[in-house]
Amino acid sequence: MAEPAAAGVSSLPREVREQLAELELELSEGDITQKGYEKKRAKLLAPYVPQTQGVDPALQKESRTQTPAPAAAPASASSSSSSKFHRARSGGARDERYRSDIHTEAVQAALAKHKEQKMALPMPTKRRSTFVQSPADACTPPDTSSASEDEGSLRRQAALSAALHQSLQNAESWINRSIQGSSTSSSASSTLSHGEGKGTSGSLADVFANTRIENFSVPPDVTATTSSSSARPAAIDLPPSGIVKGMHKGSNRSSLMDTADGVPVSSRVSTKIQQLLNTLKRPKRPPLKEFFVDDFEEIVEVPQPDPNQPKPEGRQMTPVKGEPLGVVCNWPPALEAALQRWGTTQAKCPCLTALDVTGKPVYTLTYGKLWSRSLKLAYTLLNKLGTKNEPVLKPGDRVALVYPNNDPVMFMVAFYGCLLAEVIPVPIEDAGGQQIGFLLGSCGIALALTTEVCLKGLPKTQNGEIVQFKGWPRLKWVVTDSKYLSKSPKDWQPNISAAGTEPAYIEYKTSKEGSVMGVTVSRIAMLSHCQALSQACNYSEGETIVNVLDFKKDAGLWHGILTNVMNKLHTISVPYSVMKTCPLSWVQRVHTHKAKVALVKCRDLHWAMMAHRDQRDVSLSSLRMLIVTDGANPWSVSSCDAFLSLFQSHGLKPEAICPCATSPEAMTIAIRRPGVPGAPLPGRAILSMNGLSFGVIRVNTEDKNSALTVQDVGHVMPGGMMCIVKPDGPPQLCKTDEIGEICVSSRAGGMMYYGLAGLTKNTFEVIPVNSAGSPVGDVPFVRSGLLGFVGPGSLVFVVGKMDGLLTVSGRRHNADDIVATGLAVESIKTVYRGRIAVFSVSVFYDERIVVVAEQRPDASEEDSFQWMSRVLQAIDSIHQVGVYCLALVPANTLPKTPLGGIHISQTKQHFLEGSLHPCNILMCPHTCVTNLPKPRQKQPGVGPASVMVGNLVAGKRIAQASGRDLGQLEDNDLVKKHQFLTEVLQWRAQATPDHPLFLLLNAKGTTVCTATCLQLHKKAERIASVLCDKGHLNAGDNVVLLYPPGIELITAFYGCLYAGCIPVTVRPPHAQSLTATLPTVRMIVEVSKAACILTTQTLMRLLKSREAAAAVDVKTWPTIIDTDDLPRKRLSQIYKPPTSEMLAYLDFSVSTTGMLTGVKMSHAAVSGLCRAIKLQCELYSSRQIAICLDPYCGLGFVLWCLCSVYSGHQSILIPPMELESNLFLWLSTVSQYKIRDTFCSYSVMELCTKGLGNQVEMLKSRGINLSCVRTCVVVAEERPRVSLTHSFSKLFKDIGLSSRAVSTTFGSRVNVAICLQGTSGPDPTTVYVDLKSLRHDRVRLVERGAPQSLLLSESGKILPGVKVVIVNPETKGPLGDSHLGEIWVNSPHTASGYYTIYDNETLQADHFNTRLSFGDAAQTLWARTGYLGFVRRTELTAASGERHDALYVVGALDETLELRGLRYHPIDIETSVSRTHRSIAECAVFTWTNLLVVVVELCGCEQEALDLVPLVTNVVLEEHYLIVGVVVVVDPGVIPINSRGEKQRMHLRDSFLADQLDPIYVAYNM
Repeated sequence: MAEPAAAGVSSLPREVREQLAELELELSEGDITQKGYEKKRAKLLAPYVPQTQGVDPALQKESRTQTPAPAAAPASASSSSSSKFHRARSGGARDERYRSDIHTEAVQAALAKHKEQKMALPMPTKRRSTFVQSPADACTPPDTSSASEDEGSLRRQAALSAALHQSLQNAESWINRSIQGSSTSSSASSTLSHGEGKGTSGSLADVFANTRIENFSVPPDVTATTSSSSARPAAIDLPPSGIVKGMHKGSNRSSLMDTADGVPVSSRVSTKIQQLLNTLKRPKRPPLKEFFVDDFEEIVEVPQPDPNQPKPEGRQMTPVKGEPLGVVCNWPPALEAALQRWGTTQAKCPCLTALDVTGKPVYTLTYGKLWSRSLKLAYTLLNKLGTKNEPVLKPGDRVALVYPNNDPVMFMVAFYGCLLAEVIPVPIEDAGGQQIGFLLGSCGIALALTTEVCLKGLPKTQNGEIVQFKGWPRLKWVVTDSKYLSKSPKDWQPNISAAGTEPAYIEYKTSKEGSVMGVTVSRIAMLSHCQALSQACNYSEGETIVNVLDFKKDAGLWHGILTNVMNKLHTISVPYSVMKTCPLSWVQRVHTHKAKVALVKCRDLHWAMMAHRDQRDVSLSSLRMLIVTDGANPWSVSSCDAFLSLFQSHGLKPEAICPCATSPEAMTIAIRRPGVPGAPLPGRAILSMNGLSFGVIRVNTEDKNSALTVQDVGHVMPGGMMCIVKPDGPPQLCKTDEIGEICVSSRAGGMMYYGLAGLTKNTFEVIPVNSAGSPVGDVPFVRSGLLGFVGPGSLVFVVGKMDGLLTVSGRRHNADDIVATGLAVESIKTVYRGRIAVFSVSVFYDERIVVVAEQRPDASEEDSFQWMSRVLQAIDSIHQVGVYCLALVPANTLPKTPLGGIHISQTKQHFLEGSLHPCNILMCPHTCVTNLPKPRQKQPGVGPASVMVGNLVAGKRIAQASGRDLGQLEDNDLVKKHQFLTEVLQWRAQATPDHPLFLLLNAKGTTVCTATCLQLHKKAERIASVLCDKGHLNAGDNVVLLYPPGIELITAFYGCLYAGCIPVTVRPPHAQSLTATLPTVRMIVEVSKAACILTTQTLMRLLKSREAAAAVDVKTWPTIIDTDDLPRKRLSQIYKPPTSEMLAYLDFSVSTTGMLTGVKMSHAAVSGLCRAIKLQCELYSSRQIAICLDPYCGLGFVLWCLCSVYSGHQSILIPPMELESNLFLWLSTVSQYKIRDTFCSYSVMELCTKGLGNQVEMLKSRGINLSCVRTCVVVAEERPRVSLTHSFSKLFKDIGLSSRAVSTTFGSRVNVAICLQGTSGPDPTTVYVDLKSLRHDRVRLVERGAPQSLLLSESGKILPGVKVVIVNPETKGPLGDSHLGEIWVNSPHTASGYYTIYDNETLQADHFNTRLSFGDAAQTLWARTGYLGFVRRTELTAASGERHDALYVVGALDETLELRGLRYHPIDIETSVSRTHRSIAECAVFTWTNLLVVVVELCGCEQEALDLVPLVTNVVLEEHYLIVGVVVVVDPGVIPINSRGEKQRMHLRDSFLADQLDPIYVAYNM
């Protein structure tokens, strides 16, 4: 360990580093002594030592700042400390490396190689509270279940080795030293041998160099800037950095930055994003070459075989036969006969010894007792459970055995009792699992046997009955304790016939997907298997065996319960609970009882090694066989070696170690026979991982890093025959150098999956075929579920399980191998007890690897993140496969199997459901996903002629549509008489002075204010006179109206018109959030160059308050006039504009992209608009309409202020904010006034849907009835939200709402009302379009339910006098109706232009007065709406008698995301994301430097934050073929939403990049 200081090791020449690695390997394998190692090492390092000793202090300083965390501390120590360290290691520490040393070496070398590439990963950002580990550790005692039964990896180890290191050196001081980069600190972990100095990840250093250098024990705090309240603030229109259309960047907005889109360059977030981009620029795995077409539209890459991949070259294998099964004279005809024989002739012989919790023998069952008790039980089962005529059990029925793992005696009696009664026992784990219920149901089980203690422990209902477990059939529970059994009469004898093919018992197995199946074993198979085991293990009568395995299944059952009785053995059963408290108990039992055979797993070997110091004097010399039943694991070699090297001095013979391979279907497949003392031990196979991934056996030569060392599991069982077949497809025999699934043919194997005939045929009745596909022989084989090959000398090698197979891009990887690699990466500091689960999930046409590990409670953020990034590098280097997701969960939170292992299928299910609750996560879709379609290359623009011809040839119509013709529609004299709205008001004040035009309601639903024609006229006159007298305004001056929604706003508007001023309505600032809302008001006042502000006294005080002064400069407000108390002074004369083209008002609004734009509305446009709405909605003075909208811009303003005066109908005004205190307000008003037409916004509709969804009964009881409603119109400037309108219609159908009533409008900045459903004309139509075509700007209609389909609804009917055409936004040529293009509009009520400080002519001309580039002889002037849509001719008839053309709006052009050459609409991605998890309240997406950023609001607990990251990444990849770059999880209410209920994504983007979101978690996907 005498490594020079940090600067040194990585600077050593490569060959020296390689020689050091070789040396370390020799030492670890025992080929060289410690002394020799140190001598050679010193010699190698001699030339370099002086240089590194005199390190320049500046360098030292530099290395200090770059050391990210203790984990990365250089392993450096003086040679004296090094030798001490090695001696310590050769004691316990050396052996507690429970994984292959060779593997650790490999991992180190791999990491060192990556080090050279300097990979910088941005570390995720977390809010402090998310670090808090879940309370699981608080309530879990430290030793609860450790081991992963199935993986057999060492679990206790992590905790113990940590303790060991604590004692080696005080951790605190070590951490402090390592942070200072001192050259004396000794490495704190023995798990990394030499590679520590080289393998230290440089990645984090770079990250920290870019971000912050401070005390590393403090996690990064990103919460400093803003705190956000949990409730969504009142809807605010926020232009982010005040980008005004047509306004130059340099003009008086000093806060606007000229850096990246108004984002400060120093921002922490953008640094991380820059880092992410740098990381993503690194070369990926080579892209795949060939394509297949998916659904006509997208081309998805398919893996093409690598021309250099290894291919099998051997001949076809021939099945390998085991030795013949010898016939021994005294073998019984059936197992029950053996029990009868020993029970009657050798009654006093011990059969089974059970241990108590401390590991002391507590009870020994003799053969006599076993026989008599089993007889009693058999008799009771058959005769005492029902009546004589109706017995509960008949021979052949299945019975569940529910016995705890520490009671083998009761279990054994029950098992043999069932065999004697000829009923079929089904041993299961402790009650509860739903999948077990499926097994019980499929086996038709109605009876469960258990012990009295166990029964008491089962959950009961109130009246004392046992709870019906979820998914379980109804069971009758029978207690088998002796006192409840009836003695059989003298003349009663069980029927013991010679063993045949009838079922004996059913053993359960859990499949990869988590389903539980029952493997049926026949009596003859049970007997033959016992015979084969007896012969292979050379059992003789009276031997003692120690069994540490589960006695209910697999080898524990076969040896400890069955073969035991056949050979009159004595089994000492060591339960799992004892092993947890006393890991050495099984070794002590072997020593005490002079046992000849022990049955263990690798885990038990490790535990014994960990604890061996407690017992110096144990002897294992009596063992002739140490059967290692998971010899098929990748780490079994090093386990066996380490155990042997430690216990050889305790008498363990090398030839006694006998690995074996088993499976529930084929039972024991192979076992190493006990060897002859002194004979050479079997060889090892060192295989190339790369070869293995292609299913080919290659001895590893080129790269020792990616080698797998496996040991044989002996020969085929006596009387058996083995062949290897291809794992997928027909059972074709493999070649001799090919890996395949091991199949066995023998009398001793399972016969079927109970009740599952189809699966049975494919597993238990396999006839191998040759390469031509013709059967080889007629002997059926059983698939074992194990992967392997037959090596030289017919030795069997197992390299993995079918269940652990991960097939990624056509290459096969083994989950256990990847676990081993993860454990070999300095996992002690991070991983809790070595608990790592590996599985694959199917995402986007391929399997993706997911690694989940439990994180130690004391692991630091940096340690964990560093471990994660190093695991990614190690797996990439050794297995040449990318990890899709690496997650760390709090200790003890992964689902467990009954014996404490990790329940893989449940873990996978939790991951996919989003209920895993990780505390750290790293996704790497960019590196893993190589089969994305090629980005689309834009075709060069097509000339006008060919487009025209193309459209005509294809038989496509030019996509255009229009409303009814205004000229043919008769109107009353109003239009001819009065050109201006002011004239209409004066006429109404004379003709119908008392006709009420407006009613304003408050939250209680009571009328707070009304206005008749005369009142409105009078009030307007007084305001006009104030403007002239007080304000000294001239005609044409702009006046800002700052009022809450109400009638005052309307009177002020008409007052301005009377005075010849131009009103600008502005939403008043929100008193609670002045800093957010006041700047927008200020900006509109400035941009509109307002000469005066009309407002109320309250708001006037607010504008001049101290709080306002903090947000804006209050000294520069124009004249502010409050209109609360007006003088009764008449206006000398009402202003009449000279022409109708004069400006009537300005309409200012903030678009969703954060643009503040004002448009000019002329008097002609106002009259035209009011007239079109009057005709479309059939509005007359006898009508009442209810309006629940914001009255500040767009169609909302027109309906609130203008339409009633023009058409004379009465408007009932409901301010939307009143709904917050009374949700019923809008619907009860509609019901009470029997309103036929009502208008609302999406926000209002959503509020009612969410808030009243479960209160429909209460609405009924209040007498609310909506059957009067003919049209309920949502006013919007976006794609119709079909799901919301559908939910609304469906919910309130019960209170009379017609399904045809709900519709939407469409307007834009250039024309506030293009479509409005109205009363006549066909109902709105809906279509399903193909999303993938839409990304290519093509419209393809599909059937409902088609994959990747999107439901779109028509946006109401086109208003009279309006024409629309669909245009290519780039070429400005018209499009056919199968294309998506920009909607252009021509109508009398189009706005006359933008109002800005600089009248930017080009923008004006482009947006308001544009001509098509061809195909329009009339040279019509069009206005560009900035929205994409398409037109479809429907089967319906329009009012004109022709077929109706429907306009469908898809989304705003400004909002679309250009990614991979395709056009995406944010709402589509957001809809997919919102569906993925119940805790996602809202979602918004935007792009930043070509990265897709997804922001989700979490409405659950913060523990769920990280669950969302993989779900979001998966769904966007699956449904949109995009890789998410950054996932940001925030609190509810953070995504800004404007008054129309639209998300302001650009504002969100700016806040994110300026680091102002206070996110719960930010994940940077690699």
